[in-house]
Amino acid sequence: MNYRHAYHAGNFADVVKHVVLTRLLEYLKQKDKAFRVVDTHAGIGRYDLSSLEAQKTGEWQGGIGRLIDASLDARTAALLAPYLETVRSLNPEGGVKKYPGSPRLARNLLRKQDRLSAIELHPKDAAKLKAEFAGDFQTRVMELDGWLALGAHLPPKEKRGLVLIDPPFEEAGEFDRLADGLIRAHKRWPGGIYALWYPIKDRRAIIAFRKALKQSGIPKLLDIEFEIRPASSEPSLDGSGMVVVNPPFTLEAELRGVLPALHKLLAVEKPAHWSLEWLAGEAA
Repeated sequence: MNYRHAYHAGNFADVVKHVVLTRLLEYLKQKDKAFRVVDTHAGIGRYDLSSLEAQKTGEWQGGIGRLIDASLDARTAALLAPYLETVRSLNPEGGVKKYPGSPRLARNLLRKQDRLSAIELHPKDAAKLKAEFAGDFQTRVMELDGWLALGAHLPPKEKRGLVLIDPPFEEAGEFDRLADGLIRAHKRWPGGIYALWYPIKDRRAIIAFRKALKQSGIPKLLDIEFEIRPASSEPSLDGSGMVVVNPPFTLEAELRGVLPALHKLLAVEKPAHWSLEWLAGEAA
């Protein structure tokens, strides 16, 4: 599996991740006070779905390609509107040729008082990210190891906000790094919202990851799992998950409304399921 995100932009995992991201941002916007988004593994900001990389896999067709013109009930459509309107803003002629990465999506939803710190380690990707936000005083782009940013850039001066941790999972031990990074960051800024993305491939690693989080002492942890197929005999991306720390009180109900509709559109093989589980706090 090639982990450069250009191959996977707009796939089912991006859709779910970005829907959760937009719901978190919309909650933060309910108060006038400024907030900051810290995106630790930001990528290039926007993706060309007509590129050789995207066309090689065609994954976007099973993700945003299925959703963009889907018929949705009124409540689901309203909850998805901030996400889908951002995608459509990059495609004024209709269809989906461009897709927003998480920093572009977040930036489009910020108000004038809010700020974005977009962090990317890969030199070429960091250069594209800087070009994407050139001249934008609300966005700071840094060529830096996102794991280091969890120490150096927290807490933000705004004291409100969201940290998106979306590593590429291209190295061994990434689940351990994710858990350790979160625990370290939470000690520095216990009041922040954190959203951690992970792939559903290695089921044993996920069980160990969830156990580590349960034992971390972090008081509020909501785990979101979204499968599109049952466990494969060969390692493949069967689904994706997100753990949200300090989730807004509105999030669980919103996702229970949205995820069934997304699952109906995006699942490809039964049995496949989606779930919301409190690892700590609330109903845990």
